[in-house]
Amino acid sequence: MSRFFDLVSKPAREMAGFLPAQSESGASASSQSRLIKLDSNENPFGPSPRAVQAMQAAITAVNSYPDDHCADLRRKLAAHHDIPDEHVLVTAGSTGMLTLLCQTMLAPGLNAVTSELSFIVYGMAVHAAGAQLIEAPMREDGFHPAAVLDAINEDTRLVFLANPNNPTGTMIDAAAVDKFIAEVPGHVVVVLDEAYYDFATHFAALRKVEYSRATDYVQHDANVVVMRTFSKAHGLAGLRVGYGLGPAELLAYCARMRETFSVSSVAQAAAVAALDDLHHVQRIVANNAEQAQILSTGLTDLGYRVVPTSANFLYCDVGEDAFGFAERLRGEGVSVRPLGGWGAPSCIRVSIGTPEQNQVFLNAVRKIKTTS
Repeated sequence: MSRFFDLVSKPAREMAGFLPAQSESGASASSQSRLIKLDSNENPFGPSPRAVQAMQAAITAVNSYPDDHCADLRRKLAAHHDIPDEHVLVTAGSTGMLTLLCQTMLAPGLNAVTSELSFIVYGMAVHAAGAQLIEAPMREDGFHPAAVLDAINEDTRLVFLANPNNPTGTMIDAAAVDKFIAEVPGHVVVVLDEAYYDFATHFAALRKVEYSRATDYVQHDANVVVMRTFSKAHGLAGLRVGYGLGPAELLAYCARMRETFSVSSVAQAAAVAALDDLHHVQRIVANNAEQAQILSTGLTDLGYRVVPTSANFLYCDVGEDAFGFAERLRGEGVSVRPLGGWGAPSCIRVSIGTPEQNQVFLNAVRKIKTTS
């Protein structure tokens, strides 16, 4: 028995911590200096120059605490989505919104429902609140709405719908989401996790399908909270800024649970500026779609199964132990995410990088395939 085992909470004893991407120390000495990180779904081009300028200006005032209400960013987001301010809550990344929802709506004896092989932080946030996470079976590498509905019971308070799903990259179209939400009972709040919104919107337009009607749910005051982030297409992952859109009353309860000054003044300034640079986001999502096709074709030609993506990463079944596969790739200077911890021991998730990075990755895969 360890010193603090009986003193800490039950969730703290039982939870496994989040496993971030490995540091460069895991790569060989010759490859450390050129390690290409394709393991965390980051924007390989970085933030908008406007955001960088805004950060540089904001740094001069970091002796003062940030605006706890994030008023400028909140107003900007409300105008951007054409909804009232009170339907917007700015948080420390979309995971900050996720944590607040779990703290606000869950407790021991209650549960949340999602799909198997979905965002791993859902379980962490739910268990930290002392509640249970129920995982419904998937269908064709994506959410199975009917199975999720079947898993809901009288103790369910939240349903997490990652759209696109992380790590599989699969998407549910707007009509299917409408039908799903209409069938969810009234004591449950649906959390639409749209972290990859910009990428999914671009892919949907190319495929001539409708991706999201998220703001319609907010405007109609439905039991829906939409989560978005500046970490992906806007390239601000290191600043931790995201937001939720949803019923004003529920967001007000969540705001009571929020850590004081949780979103820095630098992050707020960068996010405000990033919203104005549509060209930067358009360039990012266009490169992503083009490179997704190149990577998918390259991996398929090598004999691997790749799931069509609506995000900025690919889900690939390599047909062997994914951890060992990823370790060999690190030896070639490329880091990807093995998905054994998600329940897919033969699969990896690879972020879509720059054209140059992606070619290095494909060359590395070819090399380890021929030498294995």
